[in-house]
Amino acid sequence: MKSQSRILVFTLLIVVLATVSKLLFAPKIEWSGFSPIMVIALFSGMIVKDKSKSFLYPLIALFVSDVLIHVLYVVGLFPFAGLYSYQWLNYAMILLTTLIGWLLQGKNYSRIITGVVAGPTLFYLISNISVWAGHGGWGRPMTFSGFLLCMQDGLPFYKNSLIATIVYLPVLLVSYNALVKKNYSLKLS
Repeated sequence: MKSQSRILVFTLLIVVLATVSKLLFAPKIEWSGFSPIMVIALFSGMIVKDKSKSFLYPLIALFVSDVLIHVLYVVGLFPFAGLYSYQWLNYAMILLTTLIGWLLQGKNYSRIITGVVAGPTLFYLISNISVWAGHGGWGRPMTFSGFLLCMQDGLPFYKNSLIATIVYLPVLLVSYNALVKKNYSLKLS
């Protein structure tokens, strides 16, 4: 199989992985946040040599899964909309995670582990601060204690995001290396 064909297969794999994960885990509040999107963004920043194209993997995976979820929502087969007014913030944070991948490059395990922690942590901090600042924290008072409550509200999602990043990163590394590089390494070569 040619290199371009292998990259196309890998792209389809990550879109399917993102969509299936969102369909399975997003409706269950105890699993919400368990998604490979963060890993896809981090990974893209690490592997795509043309930096202007490194945003494509996470944007395609996120957009396709959001549109599918929205269609299922419209026909009554999913509990919430896939497209909503503040969604642009999620896309911006995912692109920021791609930039983290640029900085880390993933050539050794310490950089990969740094990315595993940095991506979900930044997403958690920015999203929860934004929710509190923009919406009063979903009913939380606009005080310091309200801010802390809003940050506490996000901890289960943060935990799931960290766990998902730890679970999905080896899957993407091995899949990419096997499909594109024809080796089975757990790091980027």
